[in-house]
This record gives sequence, C-alpha cells and structure tokens, in this order.
Amino acid sequence: MNSSLPKASSDPAARPSGTGDELFDVVDANDHVIRTERRSVVHREKLLHRAIHVFVFNAAGQLYLQRRSMTKDSAPGKWVSSCSGHVDSGEDYDPAATRELAEEIGLYAPANLRRVFKELPCKQTGYEFVWVYRCEAEGPFTLDPEEVIEGKWVGLEELDAWMAERPRDFAWSFAHLWEIFRAR
Repeated sequence: MNSSLPKASSDPAARPSGTGDELFDVVDANDHVIRTERRSVVHREKLLHRAIHVFVFNAAGQLYLQRRSMTKDSAPGKWVSSCSGHVDSGEDYDPAATRELAEEIGLYAPANLRRVFKELPCKQTGYEFVWVYRCEAEGPFTLDPEEVIEGKWVGLEELDAWMAERPRDFAWSFAHLWEIFRAR
C-alpha cells in the first residue's frame, strides 16, 4: 500500500449517526458482497461482514494500544489494536483503514500503511473477514473519546507478558490477531 490511499473525511457529518444506524455489507464465505444490513442485524444474526485492524509501531518498535470506551457495544474497556473498525457498506478495506485511523486516533498520514494478513471469519473476530495492517507513526494522537478511553505505547515482549498474565484485559479479536501476527 502507498500514500495514494484515499484520505479519510474529517467532516463529522460524514460519519454514521449511531451504532445501530451503520450499514454493513454482508458477505459470503468468499468475501463477496451479497446484501446490505444494519449493524444491529449483522451482529445479532452473526452474519459475515468486514473489518480492519491496524497495528501502529513507533521508531522504537513499540506498538500503540488503545483502550476501548466503556460505551462500546463489544469489548468495552478492553485493550485492542491501535485502531480497528468495520468496513462500511460500499467501502473497501484500504479506505476503511485510512478512515478509521483518522477517526479513532487522529492519524491522517501514516507512514508505510500496508496489509499484513487477512483472517477468515470466526468467533474470535466476531464473524468478520479482517485485514490486518501495519504502519509507522510517533504520535501524539488525538483520541476520539466516544471510541477510546486511553492509549499507550507498549514494548512487544512487555505486551506478550501482559497478555499471558492478564488475558482478560484484552479483546478476543485483538488477542487472536496478535497471536497470528507474532507467529509470522
């Protein structure tokens, strides 16, 4: 991936008005769009859909983690990827990664944003096809208080030890994707 990715909109009016109002593309087992449904229906019926996770690393090799807002409908208060989110209806993975970075942590020009791997839908991902990305940035970041309580840089060995000692601090999806990332 390169810097020619579309820029995310900074216009708050362009964002969905509420979690139940968002429209997602429902996909088949081959990740082909078959219809559109509201977020609440997709999650309630465990329909296959799309999401992204981005791991942001600094020059020291640390990973930026965010702690999800307590108002989130899944994994409230849990530590997760630097940024994650759903792919909106009609959107593709790459623009979604760019948009989510801007919306959640205020990162508008990530260095070397690129795809790392794609995970198939499973219980741990919330029945989502997930593209995992990585990029480099130093911060500071501007966190969206509706999405994120706090964020911090963590060394990789420190993170692995923390996850082994207190796995319940982390969202299932992040723990699952981090395990795959570390094994690569």
